Amino acid sequence: MERMMRRALLLVVIGAAILVKEGCWAEQHVVGGSQGWDESTDFSSWVSAHTFKAGDQLVFKYSSGLHSVVELGSETAYKNCDLGTAIDSMNSGKDVVKLDKPGTRYFACGTLGHCDQGMKVKITTVSGSAPSTPESPSSSRSSSSSSSPASTSGASAFGSFASFVLVLALLGTSFIYVL
Repeated sequence: MERMMRRALLLVVIGAAILVKEGCWAEQHVVGGSQGWDESTDFSSWVSAHTFKAGDQLVFKYSSGLHSVVELGSETAYKNCDLGTAIDSMNSGKDVVKLDKPGTRYFACGTLGHCDQGMKVKITTVSGSAPSTPESPSSSRSSSSSSSPASTSGASAFGSFASFVLVLALLGTSFIYVL
């Protein structure tokens, strides 16, 4: 009976460690930062301040009914604001898109004229092992940049804590075997 309890505890500890480890690597990027999905946002500057990794999520926050999110299938459609070639359309006001693999994806506002006014974003996703933010110290972001600490989930800062919890969990499982 005691051996079964040890095994059960071991499985719980390993499961918890895996959940913590998996959750700490992905980031949620609020598209446009504190300004959100809006015509006044400089999306080129916002994108250049972020690195998007496979597993991350994009969160489009906007006033439902005023805007929408349309995913376009090609760079040509993106450049020409050809909304007729949309491969997906969302309009909840808080749409979440998972970046499940490396590559480039294109998004635009589906409201007539908004894409032509610059309400579009091109996201290039890299493999999940890349740093979560650009490491260039010479990055020239002004203090009024639309990106803010609130624009991501803070998963990078949380990564150290999650790694610590994982190590503790592994040490705990070793201790159980000693008993």
